[in-house]
Amino acid sequence: MHSSKKIQAATWLCAAMATLSCAQHASAQAVTTPATTAPKPPLSFFITSEGLGKGADLGGLAGADAHCQKLATAAGAGGKTWRAYLSTQATKDQPAVNARDRIGTGPWHNTRGAVVAKDLAHLHGDTLDAARLGNNLSWATAFTEKNEPVKRAGDKPNEHDILTGSLPDGRAFDDAADHTCKNFTSSAADGSAQVGHFDRTGGGNTSWNSTHASKGCGQENLVSTGGAGLFYCFASN
Repeated sequence: MHSSKKIQAATWLCAAMATLSCAQHASAQAVTTPATTAPKPPLSFFITSEGLGKGADLGGLAGADAHCQKLATAAGAGGKTWRAYLSTQATKDQPAVNARDRIGTGPWHNTRGAVVAKDLAHLHGDTLDAARLGNNLSWATAFTEKNEPVKRAGDKPNEHDILTGSLPDGRAFDDAADHTCKNFTSSAADGSAQVGHFDRTGGGNTSWNSTHASKGCGQENLVSTGGAGLFYCFASN
């Protein structure tokens, strides 16, 4: 009888030790297993890492769109339809085109998954509340398709001028002056195109899409005033 109690006690002890070992193992697994994170939203906005090298002559909207698509494809995001954020002015043969009408409805995410703007109203401040809130486009979020920062005010060289040809609301100019370097087909030393500052600095205002006119349309003209012929690309779908 005494021997039987010893056997039972030993059995209980073994069972308790086994339970403790399992609990410790489970606890260790819980500590060492990394937490799962939500997948990063797909890329849908970037600044071109390079222009076309011909100043504001981008080959019109078609050429600029093709450049966006090419860069996006090289970055692994070619499955979307990419559009350049550019407005063109009306001619006797063609109506005006508004940049805001070309880029879809959002939301748009940068290379790091951050939301740049939720929709068109957020991007352009269409309502009083949206204007007060402001979009999230700045030097801290506006990267190239290569996930690299663009040279901003204070960098050498400064390349914060971004071609848009647009008014602050994302629409084309409707006056007689040329604000688009002949609808982005000119690289002449004269003429001009409206630019914005992606870093929201300089030019008398903080507009990302309509800060001032360039001093000429050639590559050297754009460089002389703080640009490189870069432009914004948005996924329209």
